[in-house]
Amino acid sequence: MIDGLDLHYYTVVGPWAHKGSATQFGEREWFLSMKRALRMEELVTRHAAIMDRYDPRKRVALIVGEWGMWHDVEPGTNPGFLYQQNTMRDAIVAAISLDVFNHHADRVRGANIAQMVNVLQSMILTRGPRLVLTPTYYVFDLYTVHHDATVLPITTIDAGYYVFGVDSVPALSATASRDGHGVTHLTMSNVQPSQALTVVADLRGLSVTRATGRILTAPAINSYNSFEQPDAVRPAPFSGARLADGRLTVMVPPKSVIVLELR
Repeated sequence: MIDGLDLHYYTVVGPWAHKGSATQFGEREWFLSMKRALRMEELVTRHAAIMDRYDPRKRVALIVGEWGMWHDVEPGTNPGFLYQQNTMRDAIVAAISLDVFNHHADRVRGANIAQMVNVLQSMILTRGPRLVLTPTYYVFDLYTVHHDATVLPITTIDAGYYVFGVDSVPALSATASRDGHGVTHLTMSNVQPSQALTVVADLRGLSVTRATGRILTAPAINSYNSFEQPDAVRPAPFSGARLADGRLTVMVPPKSVIVLELR
């Protein structure tokens, strides 16, 4: 007698009372952010498994109604307003999360980042009449190519692991889809803060002769857009993809999100 089940999960690095700064952090906090963002895969998978048992026709939608990074509020702001800045770390976490939702598109039919303007992992920050687009905004912009497209399986990409201390997480997160015009798009993120990746993908069943793209990256893991520097983090053209013998080779810089259009 329901149409959807609502799941909430936030990526929090520190204890609830002291979650940590949105902009002042090191590689430990970066790694924990990636690891805890990836827990969304487990949550969605286990929720979907239970739902599949009682709803094998997938009539009921799984809605991820709140997700994103939750940091301490910016110094000097009202704690109740949950105003926080947004860095390249938040952008990668957004890409990881969107990839999870895309991979489970048969069950996840709604996924709302917590708030859109000025609260938590916002896409837009405002100050009076002024407006700043955050790194998370640009991830959403890159991922619009997947709207109303058909998700394609990714089974042959192995980019290794991002190792930090005795722990590790997959170094690459990705989604592939084909739109209504037959164009294939591939989004991929290198979660490593300082090491580039060489990714080789076998394009089975695709006849591709051209690959163009855009990239979102930044000089530092805590780079962000401010009202004084609104364009510190924004997409740029990407030319690091090569096609040969039915394979796609991509040089993925550290801490980056890439979208490729394959024709």
